[in-house]
Amino acid sequence: MSSEQSGFFSHSGELEGTNPQFTEICTALYERELLHIAHNGPSNVSILRRRLAGLPHHIRSVARYLVGHSTPLDVDAHNGSWFFKQPAKCPGLTQTAESCNTWYQKNAQWGLVIPILVKSLEGSHIELDSIDKVQWENQTLHANLHGWFTFEGIGLNNETLCFSEKTLLKPSKAIMASACCGHTWRHKSKGMPRALSLREMRLSTNIEWRTFKLAKNE
Repeated sequence: MSSEQSGFFSHSGELEGTNPQFTEICTALYERELLHIAHNGPSNVSILRRRLAGLPHHIRSVARYLVGHSTPLDVDAHNGSWFFKQPAKCPGLTQTAESCNTWYQKNAQWGLVIPILVKSLEGSHIELDSIDKVQWENQTLHANLHGWFTFEGIGLNNETLCFSEKTLLKPSKAIMASACCGHTWRHKSKGMPRALSLREMRLSTNIEWRTFKLAKNE
C-alpha cells in the first residue's frame, strides 16, 4: 500500500491496521468507485475535482457504518458490500398498488430511502433511491435519481424506448436486503449480484431497519 493510501486510511485518527476490516472495506470501495469514475465520471473537470475531493469522506463514512452498526445483513469486507441470502424470486413482484399507496400515504417524507424495482429485457433488480419531493395534491413523489412515481408505485418516467420499467415498492426486510446486496434475477434464474454505487452504499447506511420510516436524528 502506498503512502498516499496509508494517509487516506489514517486520516481523522483511523490508523492503518487498527481495524483490518475497516481498511479492507475502504480499499474495496476506493478501487470500485475510482474505476466507475474512470469509465462513467463527469467530463467537466471542475465537477470531477469536487467529486474526487469528497470521495475519502464518503468512503470512510460507509466503512465506519459497516463495521460499527448491527443490521440484518452480513458484511463482505473483501468486496466492500453487504451480504444476505438471495431469494429465488425477486421480492416485490407480487406487491399490490393498494398496499404501496397506503404505506406512502403515511410515510412519504423528504430524505426517506426507498426501493425501486427495475425491470428490463435482461431481468430485474431493486435499486435504492431517496425522496427529494412529495406532492400531496396529486399523490406523487420524486425520487432523486429515478424521477416521479405515484403513491401506488407507478413510474411516470419509464423509458419505453429502452424497454425499462421502474416501479416504486413499499419497503420490507426482503426488499431492502436484496437492494442493499445487489441481487439480480434473470427471467428463470438468479443473476450475478451487481456492485452498488457509492451513492447507493451511502443510502444503505440511512435505512431504519425496524420500521423503514425516516430515522429520527438523535
